[in-house]
Amino acid sequence: MRKFCDLNNYHFSRMLFLMGIAASAFLNGCDSENISESAIPFEEQLQEKLISAASGEVITIPEGVHNISRSLSLNVSGVTIKGEGMDKSILSYKNQVQGAEGLLVNADNFVIEDLAIEDTTGDAIKINNSENVTIRRVRTEWTGGPLTTNGAYGIYPVQSRNILIDGAVAIGASDAGIYVGQSTNIIVRNSRAEYNVAGIEIENSTFADVYNNIATNNTGGILIFDLPNLPVQGGRNTRVFKNKVYTNNVENFAPEGNIVGSVPAGTGIMVLANDSIEVFENELSQNQTANILVVSYLINNIPINDPLFDPYPEAIYIHANTFIGGGMEPDSVPLASLKQATGEPVPDIVWDGDKATTEDGQALLDPFEILCISNNSSENFVNLDAGNNFQTPSFDISPHQCELPALSKVEFASAD
Repeated sequence: MRKFCDLNNYHFSRMLFLMGIAASAFLNGCDSENISESAIPFEEQLQEKLISAASGEVITIPEGVHNISRSLSLNVSGVTIKGEGMDKSILSYKNQVQGAEGLLVNADNFVIEDLAIEDTTGDAIKINNSENVTIRRVRTEWTGGPLTTNGAYGIYPVQSRNILIDGAVAIGASDAGIYVGQSTNIIVRNSRAEYNVAGIEIENSTFADVYNNIATNNTGGILIFDLPNLPVQGGRNTRVFKNKVYTNNVENFAPEGNIVGSVPAGTGIMVLANDSIEVFENELSQNQTANILVVSYLINNIPINDPLFDPYPEAIYIHANTFIGGGMEPDSVPLASLKQATGEPVPDIVWDGDKATTEDGQALLDPFEILCISNNSSENFVNLDAGNNFQTPSFDISPHQCELPALSKVEFASAD
């Protein structure tokens, strides 16, 4: 009888790979000279390394375009995946036949850097229930341009803690290029998001710093959302600062039914139903719906069946931003009507005006407790009066000319 070690190792490894079995478990103890790794396709080598990885191991992705046909996964903590550069080491999923993601990670102390993931069927990189995650100089892209058939998310950590996204590039996602959801302690910096529906999105998360990024040619540049019916709610304490957010006028190409499908093309920064948000020292230009939108969840006209969900934004502080142009072609019926009525561009800062009230219609919060505005390059403002069916928009900024305490810097050890 022939032994496993006597079999052709390439064909045997391929059989085990297709069965989802680690080849090392069967080939352990075989004479190493009988194993010709060079004969094994790169995809199989990489999956085997991910399966058999030990904590502290660095898995290298050599320069070149490497064709991957199935989702890869990692469940071992303390692993680094490292390439030669985001334009040199490329994992191409153009011919993907199996799996919902490119790379799925459920592991702590994970680092991925200096590589690209292209043309996945679903999300490019999904990281779930992980702590201390570093994504550095990684590019995710759908190379065919902004299409509804593209995967939803480029970089996608969810229900995780201590997340650093630094120097990333995200292009072509049909939901969000860089997305962090239901997580806490988040830093997104020095990154670029382009030709996504949402460039950068922080959703149902707490304590996030989003800074020194470029968001351009998306439907919406930077979104800070809080949504109902999710396991983690109560999004708050996000700082959005020193970003360049310009010409985010790409037609919305989200699949039907997706919540970001309601984002108007031409949105710079949008805060929806989130609390304690500080937006400062950003440069926003030529976003043709509005440079900044602050709205309640009710703006979507979607029924809320989550009794714990608060649909209204509160404690939003917008200050020291620079506005250049924009508001000329609003992709929103109320804003288009406003522009037509005034003959002027949509103001740089738009609040829908919808707020929580008592049973007799009295506001629960004063205007300055909802939105404070100060020291921007221009302070063109409108309250759309959405709660009264947009009947009486107001351009009076005086109730909102105030300051709020600055939010604290987000810090954690792996972000140093």
